[in-house]
Amino acid sequence: MQVECYDESGQEVYDMIVRHILQEVQIVRSVKDVRVYVDPREPVFIIAVQYLKTSPPVVIEDFTEYEYEPEANEAFIRIKDEKYLPELLKKLWELEGRNKVHQPSRFEVIIDDPQVKLEGLVVHDPEEDLKKKVYDALFRIIPEGFRVIDHYSEGNIIALTCSDEYIKEEYLEKTREIVEDMKK
Repeated sequence: MQVECYDESGQEVYDMIVRHILQEVQIVRSVKDVRVYVDPREPVFIIAVQYLKTSPPVVIEDFTEYEYEPEANEAFIRIKDEKYLPELLKKLWELEGRNKVHQPSRFEVIIDDPQVKLEGLVVHDPEEDLKKKVYDALFRIIPEGFRVIDHYSEGNIIALTCSDEYIKEEYLEKTREIVEDMKK
């Protein structure tokens, strides 16, 4: 982690804040690098986070068996592992509607008149979960009042350029420099 600030005490404070919030949001082990640039005289605040790769998404085939019953116009899903069942139900409710999804037992789900193809359906995406936590941390770290924000995301790097006024091109250039340096 690297904090760049003209004021040494400000640098130490932001180092402490970033470390504390990353622990609070429980992503310390998932973060590869953090860069912060602060200059309250401008005012500008830039933060970039590079996170580690996550495990692949969990698809419906990983924990269920399913079949379509054309005569009954239903899809029957047999649950082999309940771990992702709540997320599966939520996903099916979003895609098919709550009234068409039934759960007669812990290990079976029935969809009336299914419209969505179940094959390859992503039920849980660890990278998306991690990104949400990273954004949560970033918005906790940004100084109060710095609400003009430019967002940049590429691969496993997320960067925010923040100011309390408008964002100058030189701030964006500094953000690009930080991101390019993190890619090395």
